[in-house]
This record gives sequence, C-alpha cells and structure tokens, in this order.
Amino acid sequence: MNTDTLEIEKKELSPEQFKILRAEVLDKIVVARVGLLLRHPFFGNMATRLQIQECDDWCPTAATDGRNFYYNVEFFSKLNNKEIEFVIAHEILHCVFDHMTRREDRDPQLHNIACDYIVNNTLVRDNIGEKPKDIQIFQDWKYDGWTSEAVYDDIYKKGKEQMEQLGKLLDEHIDWEKGESTGQSNKDPDNKNKKGQAPAYSKEELEKIRDEVKDSMLQAAQTAGAGNLPKEIERVIQQFTEPKMNWREVLQTQIQSVIKNDYTFTRPSRKAWHSGAILPGTKHDETIDVCVAIDTSGSIRDEQVKIFLGEVQNIMSQYADYNIKIWCFDTEVHNEQDFSPHDDSLTEYKVEGGGGTDFMANWEYMKANDIVPKKFIMFTDGYTWEGWGDAEYCDTVFVIHDHHDKNVEAPFGVTVRYDE
Repeated sequence: MNTDTLEIEKKELSPEQFKILRAEVLDKIVVARVGLLLRHPFFGNMATRLQIQECDDWCPTAATDGRNFYYNVEFFSKLNNKEIEFVIAHEILHCVFDHMTRREDRDPQLHNIACDYIVNNTLVRDNIGEKPKDIQIFQDWKYDGWTSEAVYDDIYKKGKEQMEQLGKLLDEHIDWEKGESTGQSNKDPDNKNKKGQAPAYSKEELEKIRDEVKDSMLQAAQTAGAGNLPKEIERVIQQFTEPKMNWREVLQTQIQSVIKNDYTFTRPSRKAWHSGAILPGTKHDETIDVCVAIDTSGSIRDEQVKIFLGEVQNIMSQYADYNIKIWCFDTEVHNEQDFSPHDDSLTEYKVEGGGGTDFMANWEYMKANDIVPKKFIMFTDGYTWEGWGDAEYCDTVFVIHDHHDKNVEAPFGVTVRYDE
C-alpha cells in the first residue's frame, strides 16, 4: 500500500545463496502467521486468508491488496519473527480500516503517513508483535483514538519535509487502481530502478476485494471472540453488524417535535363519538421554526456542503409554512439568512468559511443575538477543536456526515449519521 522509505543495503549473493535466503524468509513468514494465530487470533485468521507473494521486482518492503501479502526477501531477512508479526498485522489493519480507498484527493504521501500513525498506534498499544528496531516508524500517542482523516488534517500543517524527518513508512502503499506506488524510497526517489510493477485493479474489482475483506473480517472477529479485538476493530465490526436506522426519519421526528399542537372542533376526536359528545381533536400547526448551522470549516469538502444544503432544501420542501434560519460556521458564524416559503430556494445562498472548527461559535452567536431556537440542527463532519457546545441552551440535533468514523457521538442532544 505505501512506499517504504527504508534504505535497503543490497548484498551480492550467488543464485544458490539467494535461493536459500528465499526459503528461510518464507519459513519465517509462515512461522510468524502461526504466532499470530496463537497469540492474536483475529490477525492470525486474517493473515491466513492472504496469499504470500514474493515481490522483489517492485516492492522494497511489504504491501497488500486485500488478497495477497507481498514481501521483499532482503527486507524480511533482516526482521525477527516478532517484527514480521508486526508487519503482517500492519498490512491487515490497512485492509480493515479501508485505507486503500479513503485517500480521495489528499496528498498521497501525507495520507500514507496519517494511516501509518493509526495502524502503528493500535499495534504498539495492544502488543501485536514488535515494531522493527531498525526503522523509526510513525507512531505518536497524541493520535490515539483519532481517524486517519483527522491525523491528516493535523500533519498537513507541518508539510512533507518536516514529516519525513520524523519517521519512515513501514510498507509500500500502492495506488491499486493504477498499480503505482504513491511514495518514494530514499535510495531510488524516482522509482526508476524497479523492474516490475504492482498489479492494478478496476474500480469494480476493488469493490469486490473490499467485500471479501469485510467477510473475512467478520469471520475472523467471530473466531477471535468478544473482548479479544482492539477497540478500533470492534468499532469497525459494529458498523457492519448493528442495525441501521433511517437517519432522515430521525431528523424528521425531531423537527416534528417542535410543531405546536392546538385543538379544534372542526376535527372531532373519534374516541368520543360513542359518548354522543363532540370533543375537540388535535390540530397540527404546520409551521416549523428551526435554526440550521452548516459546518464549512477546512475539513469539510465541497461535496459535503452540497449535501448539507440539499438536505436543508429537502426539509423546506416538506412543509407548507416554515421559518428556517440558516448560517455557516468555522471558528465564527457567517452569512445568517432567514428563509420562508417566499424564499424557497437555497441556490443563491453564499457559502462562507474554510477555517478551523469551533462548534461553540454557534452558541456564542445565538446568545449574542438573542436567538433561542426551538430546535437547532447542525450539519457537520464531527471534527471540532474544542467542545461540542452548550448542552443546556437549546435542543440540538447533530447530523454527522463522515463515511470513515461512524462512531462519532455528540456528548449531548441527538446524533444522527448521514447514510446514503
């Protein structure tokens, strides 16, 4: 998956010597997989589902495409069994966390580093093998519990040069759609000396591989048993096994809860018909009055903003009468506007922001402007620098759009997760 920046010292070996070395390395990998089966059954079961493939012609360290475990003979010859366990588990976690397809338009090298922080923290914390002694890998407890996207946003400020001075990528991160490495080795920065090339897959084939990894993961987790998985893997498993709730229905229920009820004799209660008395029935006031905040901080992408605005437009289309106050926010509130049936389109609404993220800016703005909404709805990706806001000020619904960490939960109010 990633380009390893480890400088490998080449040795002049005779064909016979190299044949012996290849056999020894393959034996070490097999022994390491058995060690994982005995000590860490989830990783061991996942490892046995990967085909072991030598890849000296294009990979300087290790890699995986979800089906195969690729290794470089000389690199692995310098690792002991526990270190090989670590490298195998490292590749498995890249598959489990779906790092192969989560890069999107991020800088490849920095995204690889962010992914390695997540993977290495998990392995070191849970004592899965031993991290290689000769490589200063990317590992920092500061990022424990973070997502790779959040780590990327943090290290992006430092830039490539500073990050490359802090550590080395442990494995080769491949762009499997192109069959190309997304990193560079120190010894061969232009990758000119590679004789072979990594395999490439179509988008359809990559989706099939993701499904295969998912099935393997669920089976391996069942074999390992409850309580024997790192917390990060447990969260991933929960995403696949917990029942899904229609998030739009939850949001609709929350909006409906602010509609006033009154009584009218034009709609008699059916429950009173048998008594001969005409009692008033419930009359629903179809006017909704809510405030909507749209997260436009730097971690939000244009596609997400379009989705947020589309969902607000959808809310507007469901009611004959409404008062909706909308604004954007990053570390402050931008462009507050009121919308009613007379202003029934958001096409001209100007989106502003792009800075850091401070959820509390919304509450400070509401208090400063005497805005006390019956329901406050925030569309966000769930990443905030500080706290989530004022739990006592108003009823709040957080609509979280983040495909990568579906376990983000607001500490108060109602959390619903966007799900296409």
